[in-house]
Amino acid sequence: MALEFDEKLSRLEKPDRNEMTNKEYAVFNENVETMEKNWGFINNLFKILPLNASQYIGFLDFKGSLFNPDTCYLTNADKEMIGVVVSSVNCCSYCLTTHGDALRGYTKNPMLVDKLSYNFRSAKDLLTEKQYALCEYAWYVTKHADEIDETQIENLRKVGFNDHEILEAAYVAGFFNYTNRWVSTIAPVANPGHFSHNRNFDKD
Repeated sequence: MALEFDEKLSRLEKPDRNEMTNKEYAVFNENVETMEKNWGFINNLFKILPLNASQYIGFLDFKGSLFNPDTCYLTNADKEMIGVVVSSVNCCSYCLTTHGDALRGYTKNPMLVDKLSYNFRSAKDLLTEKQYALCEYAWYVTKHADEIDETQIENLRKVGFNDHEILEAAYVAGFFNYTNRWVSTIAPVANPGHFSHNRNFDKD
């Protein structure tokens, strides 16, 4: 199925179905079926990660814990916004492509997402005070990780974030810095569909 591809999708070798347990392969299939349903294509990164199947599943579980609307405090749009800002600072083009796509879907505002990708400050007039503070936080802890102190928490509290939301923002900013590092290392090829997806909301 999705593991059967000929093109070179990263710097790594292709996953081998024979190295995966049936349970691991079932998780893989379920994940790609969801992508095909929601996007019409399979994110190339998720064809690559089953090379280390148990770690791939651990990654899915970790990501799921941060993006579960039933148990989380920030909206998924807020979290994808953090992801775009972090990925911009880290120059992770693959992550900018995929998370920019996701954020366009949440906001229905391609101009906003493009501006966030280039320089989040250029989007200030399109953001609420709280959204802009989240972007400032995400940028600062990514760009100046050695200078993080209580100021970052106080800045978020000043605009109305509670401590549950602040802790989740910290988790999410850390998560995207984590993914940016290894995604840039393995250099997956972005799906062409991500560039045009979620852009034409004024059309039927």
